[in-house]
Amino acid sequence: AVVSTQSTGVARGKVSEGIDFHGHYGRCVIMFGIPYVYTQSRVLRARLDYLREQYRIREQDFLTFDALRHASQCVGRVLRGKSDYGIMIFADKRYSRADKRGKIPRWIQDHLGDGVSSLATDEAVQMVKGFLRKMAQPFPQEAQIGLSMLTHEQVRKLEEKLEKEKRVEEEGDGYSDDMSE
Repeated sequence: AVVSTQSTGVARGKVSEGIDFHGHYGRCVIMFGIPYVYTQSRVLRARLDYLREQYRIREQDFLTFDALRHASQCVGRVLRGKSDYGIMIFADKRYSRADKRGKIPRWIQDHLGDGVSSLATDEAVQMVKGFLRKMAQPFPQEAQIGLSMLTHEQVRKLEEKLEKEKRVEEEGDGYSDDMSE
């Protein structure tokens, strides 16, 4: 479910895709359960048969991959840009299993360490409050120059390095042609 101060939605429902929660209206997504697709659909059955016969992909592997891809898309809606922030809560113990966690994108996995897994509700609330308090502070972009934003000098050095690499590559191509004669 997508949760904010104003809206709720259901994974695989209309609100899980296509609606932009602007600013502070989309700071948290809580994923209750794993959004597996309805498996009795004739179209899905045909797709599963095809994947099994042509590629030897087991039904459960595909269904799990698809569900976790969809869960990742849903929780990823909380981050709409490089400077945005939000909270993703996977409220199901199955997300802590290696076979499930391994199918979640690396950029989410990197933040699912043991210190933030299997928390009691009061621990999670305190952690969220602290995070939101920290993120609500004024954030001057100048503080990021040299970290996530490049200075003019760093851009100039990168351009010089790329030009040098390009020249070396072009010279190398000419050298290999001379050697073949």
